[in-house]
Amino acid sequence: MTTVSIKEAKNRFTELVRLAEAGEEVLVTRNGKPVAEIVQPRKKGGLNLEAGREYLRREGVSQLVSYIADDFDEPLPEDFLITPLPE
Repeated sequence: MTTVSIKEAKNRFTELVRLAEAGEEVLVTRNGKPVAEIVQPRKKGGLNLEAGREYLRREGVSQLVSYIADDFDEPLPEDFLITPLPE
């Protein structure tokens, strides 16, 4: 990892971006403390919702959840939280 001050980063910006393009991380500091990084952009990830919908259609699932209790988001009773599970 290359570390440079803000002033040095301003003077060498193109060079530092080329380093990041090559896969190196560049740490930019102010008064010796890290304030920014120049890195390659990360690829967007996440869920493919259309693939999920297609899977559900293919499997014949029309509803993910058939019932949600009215109190599902209420706090749990304290005795439930401190009672150990049976073995």
